[in-house]
Amino acid sequence: MILDDLVAATRIRLKRHQEKVSLAQLKRRVEQQSADENPDFLSILNNPGLHVIAEVKKSSPSKGTIVSNFPYLQIAETYDKAGTDAISVLTEPDYFNGHLNYLKEISHKVTAPILRKDFTIDPYMIYEAKANGASIVLLIVAILTDHQLREYRELAEELGMQAIVEAYTEDEVNRALQSDAKIIGINNRNLKDFHVDFNNSLKLKSLVPANIPVIAESGIQTQADVAKLAGAGFKGVLIGETLMRAADKQALIQAFKASTAVTDSKATK
Repeated sequence: MILDDLVAATRIRLKRHQEKVSLAQLKRRVEQQSADENPDFLSILNNPGLHVIAEVKKSSPSKGTIVSNFPYLQIAETYDKAGTDAISVLTEPDYFNGHLNYLKEISHKVTAPILRKDFTIDPYMIYEAKANGASIVLLIVAILTDHQLREYRELAEELGMQAIVEAYTEDEVNRALQSDAKIIGINNRNLKDFHVDFNNSLKLKSLVPANIPVIAESGIQTQADVAKLAGAGFKGVLIGETLMRAADKQALIQAFKASTAVTDSKATK
């Protein structure tokens, strides 16, 4: 299964990082950081409408290289200028060609909150995310215990960050709720085989109480997709490949945001 391979690779990478920079050193770096001036992501999600999280991603296990030309700073700045509500940055190097430096460098160039998109399996990675400019971390239910889900979310919040708790099945949504997740992501992609079903998020959305913002992830390609999710009550969409392949990323983000505005207008009539 692809997910097992990703976690195994993450464990090896984590050990290398810990040998280079100790947890104590990371904690000191976090303590020395100035107060985070970026907007609070949970507050953004609780504003009216559906919010766009634009992803900086070069490759994926299912698609291989998505783009060969990868000016990641320019891409992130384009997203920011387009008014995206958050920016997701892949830091997983073995299967997604991500890098922690992308996160660090992008954080100095944009004002939008930044999600470290990775396979968080240890508190070290949460401190590492914070030290390198992230204001959001991803917690994947399928790879964490119930104790870890709660512990890691609480740690992220103690460090002034938010956690997106990601689920793919009904059982995982229930586990996310039991962990008192403040934000839930529903993935349309099965991380075990990378099959995508756009309707997965629509099917599971009703399990989440209305007071908890839900983000749809993966397989979102068109304005019609975004409008459908907005109409179903989602508070955010995470879009990667579609934006990475777009010739005019700024125009596409603005089109996505316009399609949600139309839905909001209809809902108030």
